[in-house]
Amino acid sequence: MSPELVFVLTLALRMAITAVFVVSASVITERSGPVIGALVATLPISAGPSYVFLALDHDAAFIGEGALASLPINAATIWLALTYVVLAQRHHAFISCAGGVAVWLVLAALSRTVQWSLAGGLAANAVTFAICLPLLRRFRHVKMPLITRRWYDIPLRASLVATLVATVVTLSRWVGPSISGTIALFPVVFTSMMLILHPRIGGRATAAVIANGGWGLMGFGIAIALLHVTAPRFGSAAALGLALATCVGWNLALWWIGRSKLAR
Repeated sequence: MSPELVFVLTLALRMAITAVFVVSASVITERSGPVIGALVATLPISAGPSYVFLALDHDAAFIGEGALASLPINAATIWLALTYVVLAQRHHAFISCAGGVAVWLVLAALSRTVQWSLAGGLAANAVTFAICLPLLRRFRHVKMPLITRRWYDIPLRASLVATLVATVVTLSRWVGPSISGTIALFPVVFTSMMLILHPRIGGRATAAVIANGGWGLMGFGIAIALLHVTAPRFGSAAALGLALATCVGWNLALWWIGRSKLAR
């Protein structure tokens, strides 16, 4: 079997595995309400598989450098969320989502002009969350209407995430860790939820899901920083496992705190 055919078949398998994973997680999101849905959506269900596949093709140093490039992109994602949430109060899905993605693309492009350090990436996240989380607070509490599934929902979600994985894995062979880390954090889960949920349940309800994801993105940023620090020291597998455990533990803590507040 030729190397080109092996690459194509392996890439197709990676795309299929990741698509199934992301679609399953987004279905759980739809059925659990905005708070639980946001916690599921901010798990590394898109970036995680992308990094796993990158680790299969590249060494730990590559993964560490990619994670450093991903750190400021996490800050760009919270700005995407805020832009969408504000626009979704009055505009339809395409304008709201396109506005958010445009902000993300501009910030991602600007981040490429900076030589980031770990301290700089953490500072960018800290400032961003300090600004955005209070602004998102008033949009978080909306009653979720009943969701009726449409025939194209799952194909759309699957195609979005499969395209992302194919792009990251293919381009990483030529563009290096920095651009790979940027592409890996494209918010495919958020954008797929915007495009699918907004026409069905309305902008305000969809915005509530996105707004509740702010605190989850904070934990995701911490996990990225840990991945950058630990990958060169302990290897890609251990670092990715630690990053995943950090995301899961952070979101479980948020869930427990939320339940405790409701109980009181």
